[in-house]
Order: sequence, then C-alpha cells, then structure tokens
Amino acid sequence: MSSRTSPISRPITIRRAVARDAKRLTRLVRGSGAYEGKYAAAVAGYRVGPDYIEAHRAFVAVGADEHGDRVLGFYSLVLAPPELDLLFVADEAQGRGIGRLLVAHMQSEARAAGLDRVKVVSHLPAEDFYHRVGAVRTGTALANPPAVPWDRPEFEFRIPSA
Repeated sequence: MSSRTSPISRPITIRRAVARDAKRLTRLVRGSGAYEGKYAAAVAGYRVGPDYIEAHRAFVAVGADEHGDRVLGFYSLVLAPPELDLLFVADEAQGRGIGRLLVAHMQSEARAAGLDRVKVVSHLPAEDFYHRVGAVRTGTALANPPAVPWDRPEFEFRIPSA
C-alpha cells in the first residue's frame, strides 16, 4: 500500500483491488460521464467482476470521507501483452490529480514487473489526459462494431528502468 497526498487535501491511498470492490468499480465504469451519449453503449453492460480483479493487477485509489473509504478511481494493468486495460476516475474527483497518481502507480508496478512499455487504447475523451501524463501516441485502434463503433487513439507509456 502507498499513501500520497494529493490536491484534494485528504490523503489518497492506492491499494490492490479485492473482490468486494467489484460492484463499486462496475458502478464507476458504467456511471462515467465520459461514456454518455453516443459512447454509452460501450459500457452499458460492462462488469468488473471478482474474477477480473483476481486475474489482473487492479488497484484502487481510495480517500477517506464521512462514510469511510471511498473509491475515487482505479486502474488495471495487464502484463502479457503489457497494456493499461482500464483507468477510471470518478467524475466528481476528476481534475484533482487522482488520474496522475494512478498513472504513476501503474508505471511503478510496470517497472517492478520488468516491463519497458505499456500500451493504452484510449477512449476519445481521454486522449488529452494521456498526453498530459506522458503517454506517446503510437497509432489508431480501428473500430470494432458493434461494441466500439469508432476508431480510438493508441498510446504507449515508456517505462524507464529504475
């Protein structure tokens, strides 16, 4: 576990996701404002289940509030082939540095796993975010209807050795 202070003024803890996080992570994905309108179908039936959490390196960013720990975001790193599969920050927590904390944590995990690169197939509204956190555009993932009927930008994080 690591604890970091972020601009939201409360400490943010990034910890490994566990099975009991599955429903909260699914709600975060399905409720994402980035997937409204024409993008809604891409996450309408999406499920982050306990099986997914067990099979992948999934980590959650949590912050304390009056109700206890609150999931503010999460990511999932696939090792083979190396890919940032999911990265979501709760709508109300965006713009506060949580996405940047998650990316830095992912890069640390990738480095510890011996990876030198991590691919990302970005959602169109997240393209600027990936530029800002240091990912390099490498191409375009072509549409895959009916699930994803639009082309998406591909990025790569280059992971320097320690």
